[in-house]
Amino acid sequence: MEALALQHKEEQKRELTERLMQLKKERNAIILAHYYQRDEIQEVADFRGDSFLLAQKAAQTDADTIVFCGVHFMGESAKILAPNKTVLIPDERAGCPMADMVNVDGLRKLKAQHPNAKVVTYINSSADVKAETDICCTSANAVKVIQSLDCDEIIWVPDKNLGHYVQQHTDKKMIIWEGYCNTHDMLTVKDVVEMRAKHPNAQFVVHPECRPEVVAMGDFVGSTTAIIDYCKKSDCQEFIVGTEDGTGYQLRLDSPEKTFHFATKFLVCPNMKVNNLKKLVKCLETMKPQIYVPPVVADQARISLERMLQV
Repeated sequence: MEALALQHKEEQKRELTERLMQLKKERNAIILAHYYQRDEIQEVADFRGDSFLLAQKAAQTDADTIVFCGVHFMGESAKILAPNKTVLIPDERAGCPMADMVNVDGLRKLKAQHPNAKVVTYINSSADVKAETDICCTSANAVKVIQSLDCDEIIWVPDKNLGHYVQQHTDKKMIIWEGYCNTHDMLTVKDVVEMRAKHPNAQFVVHPECRPEVVAMGDFVGSTTAIIDYCKKSDCQEFIVGTEDGTGYQLRLDSPEKTFHFATKFLVCPNMKVNNLKKLVKCLETMKPQIYVPPVVADQARISLERMLQV
């Protein structure tokens, strides 16, 4: 029975993949998938990447339709950078709790209190917040972005953990918003200590969205892409991974001979995982749900995103 069920599942997956390839041609569509997506999504994507790479691909593509397999703010960024394209997301419920932790009114009040400060916003934020921003950044380029600014004071939103990490690499004064990533923030020192005891030969690679005390334990600290690159090039054969478990797809693809242990079983973003292959096919069949950003918001937000891409 189990073998038959597995066979049926594989047949269904093959049929969905064939239908997807057909729809891609009909719609002149490109599929962008974040590294935190399910394996079945990453397998069929034209490009896999972190927020920065996928923002670049959205800005550069000649496709008529962009299907963004990620969370809502990522689809918004694609629409802002490619306003004439149709941008779809497989499931519009794919939100980001961290992005919801910052609001326009609160940010405007903070700007009024610090009129000489520049606002640097992590790309994990809504279009409305990006429209109130001087420049966006990702975890891959945050330090570089801040160093590029001709000012002494930074308002940083919304991730306090990434903000704390960045603060260690700049002399600028940073006013840090109190947001955080629910998934990365779950990882504790206790988790890492226990994993190191189980795997003494493994290196601990960690994303700076984790808590500062956890980041301080890292043998390597970096963005999702940086972690993948480091593990690929490292002579080490075993790693404890401190970021979302979807990253395992690319890690295993790049380094099949190496062993990867995720630092806790809770490193799973439920919002990223709501997308699946069936929903991906359906969104191209129906051309829904589409991402919409009001033009006045998009025009302002585009400035902060384009400044990031120029750094």
